[in-house]
Amino acid sequence: MTADPGTAHRDRVRPAPVRAARAARRRARRLPPVVRDALVPALLLLNILTTGAPQDLPVAVALTAALALPLLWRRRAPRTVFGAVAAAAAVQWLMDIQLPADLALLVALYTVASTSDRRGTLIAGAVVEIGALLACLRWTTEGAFLTPFVAVTALVVAAAVLGVNVRTTRAYLAALEERAARLEQQQDQQARLAVAEERTRITREMHDVVTHNLSVMVALTDAAVYAQHRSPDKATTAMLRISETGRQALTDMRRSLGILRTDEPDAERHPLPGIAQLETLAGQMCAAGLPTRVEVEGGHTHLPATAQLTVYRLVQEALTNALKHTPAGTEATVRIRCSTETVTVDVTDTGPRPPRPGPAPSGHGIPGMRERSAAYGGTLQAGPLPGGGWRVRTRLVLGSSGPASV
Repeated sequence: MTADPGTAHRDRVRPAPVRAARAARRRARRLPPVVRDALVPALLLLNILTTGAPQDLPVAVALTAALALPLLWRRRAPRTVFGAVAAAAAVQWLMDIQLPADLALLVALYTVASTSDRRGTLIAGAVVEIGALLACLRWTTEGAFLTPFVAVTALVVAAAVLGVNVRTTRAYLAALEERAARLEQQQDQQARLAVAEERTRITREMHDVVTHNLSVMVALTDAAVYAQHRSPDKATTAMLRISETGRQALTDMRRSLGILRTDEPDAERHPLPGIAQLETLAGQMCAAGLPTRVEVEGGHTHLPATAQLTVYRLVQEALTNALKHTPAGTEATVRIRCSTETVTVDVTDTGPRPPRPGPAPSGHGIPGMRERSAAYGGTLQAGPLPGGGWRVRTRLVLGSSGPASV
């Protein structure tokens, strides 16, 4: 039989003391609680029945039963049981009968100390200590009071201290278990957040990859159909570009899904896109019917690959929107300004956006761009220009997660 993966995960999360304590409790719980609680009373009764007593045996058996039997309920009502045992011990002292069953007082004191607060433990310990003093005064031989009293006092202190230690250990283990449960819950929450973030990332990447490449392929296909009879060479060039764009799309999709290995040939042919690939992107857009010019100011080799990918995806989405929503003859300009701490992305086009009937579509384009920009402390601006055209602008702050002005 295989172990439950969830249980194994939780066992790894819990600290070693918690696991050890739980294992010890599982071993102890092999005996039912009633059987464990009955062991001491049974032994005390068996002792008085087998050894007898110098006093009247029936009275000794009755007193032993009064001292021992309440221990059966010591876990349910420790203070009540302690009071019953102390009352039986007081009757025993008044009747001047010495019994081994006085051990029940120490067991009852231990139970009170292990379940009550400090005040209850001190009161119970004081009661037992007074009883020990009275017993030693009555039953010790003349001149031999100190040694028995010290020995009995040591037993009383040991029972109380042992009970307090058990209570402290129990509270410590309970705190460890609670902490382990919180840690496990936090890890589960972090795992769920990681899954949600990964799904959002894949959705955003797939939207950018599919939307851009399909838009380019559709435009190139229209151009190839138009030119197939008048200019076969141009149609052939357009078809080759469609094939290359399709391969690029497949590679980007596989990379987004995390299934492209670095040692695959396509990984070398199509590296992770960045600022250096913007010229290639501009060439694709020009071939699809959107003349695009790219201007890069400042060096970009020091920029992290993730930041360059963000810049590339922002430009890609802005140009794809321009290709889809502007008429023929529109031109686009991409300006990238790089510094040691920031990267400014500015994409403009000259084509007016046609009016949209009804509410604006709830796509992933602009929201996805805002999410990418916000990851680097940028605030995206997207809207029409006063003299016509459209503009998308943001500034990415490297090494910062706070908002940045644009």
